[in-house]
Amino acid sequence: MTVDKSPSLSDRNLALELVRVTEAAALAASIWIGRGDKNSADGAAVGAMRKAFNAVAINGLVVIGEGEMDEAPMLYIGEKVGAGGPDMDIAVDPLEGTYVTAKGAPNAIAVIALAERGNFLHAPDIYMDKIAVGPGLPEGVVSLDASVHENLRNLARAKKCDVSDLMVCTLDRDRHEEKIAYCREAGARISLIGDGDVSGLIAVSQPEAGIDLFIGSGGAPEGVLSAAALRCIGGQMQGRLLYEDDAQIERARGMGITDPNRIYTVSEMARGNVMFAATGVTSGPMLRGVRRSGSGAVTHSTVMRSKSGTVRYIEAHHNFETKQWIGS
Repeated sequence: MTVDKSPSLSDRNLALELVRVTEAAALAASIWIGRGDKNSADGAAVGAMRKAFNAVAINGLVVIGEGEMDEAPMLYIGEKVGAGGPDMDIAVDPLEGTYVTAKGAPNAIAVIALAERGNFLHAPDIYMDKIAVGPGLPEGVVSLDASVHENLRNLARAKKCDVSDLMVCTLDRDRHEEKIAYCREAGARISLIGDGDVSGLIAVSQPEAGIDLFIGSGGAPEGVLSAAALRCIGGQMQGRLLYEDDAQIERARGMGITDPNRIYTVSEMARGNVMFAATGVTSGPMLRGVRRSGSGAVTHSTVMRSKSGTVRYIEAHHNFETKQWIGS
């Protein structure tokens, strides 16, 4: 992580505006924590985030969103947002962790990434196979083309530790049973998360999280968002799109993906100057969740910029009696 010696004032202001957008989504979703209604939680976050974008001085195009226009009424792929300004691509997940929000479980966040036009991978809303490690390791130390055992051996060698010292994070899904079994057979430890693989992927770059390796499949949009964060804070990641049928391959081709089997790196999924912002909805290893009171709430957010490598954490106290809350 580097010191921000000569930051652009406009970049700084824009980064803070992005935090206000994720704060609005998190505040709106927080009303639905533990109420068993993931759709209402997601809908509240989407609506609040969309309204908040109206005050951001960009000409934004959603390239990673809630889905295509016919599937998502707001923040769909191709939707234009912002109050006017520089052309920007936007990747959003208004509520990453709808199920955990509905259950009141940890690790739900509201997320945005922003880059200059044309610098995000335009990935359809399908699955992506992913693998990620933190910074300071030899390039290519892990690979989607290698076996689980090979990746664990190579990572342990690079970290000068035993495989048994490694902690592997993956989503707790039936499709990952084989990978989990291989990790345990090799002697590695496992951290299973119920939802929210953006947080899991980012955790590899946070020493305090204690995660050495992320493996497994999850949404391609979340993969691009994670790549944006890793561009800012460091780390390696590979992603390969997974297709269920020919229709998904054709949809990907229509979005500019010519090689359906290509493995993408962090810098290929998120190029140029990237900004990333997230606000906690429920508490996790990266961010604390929203703490509500009768007249206000406290939010905990992070904002990152690849240009400087700066990562800021922001605790905001919101008084609903003295300012209009965009989620109300």
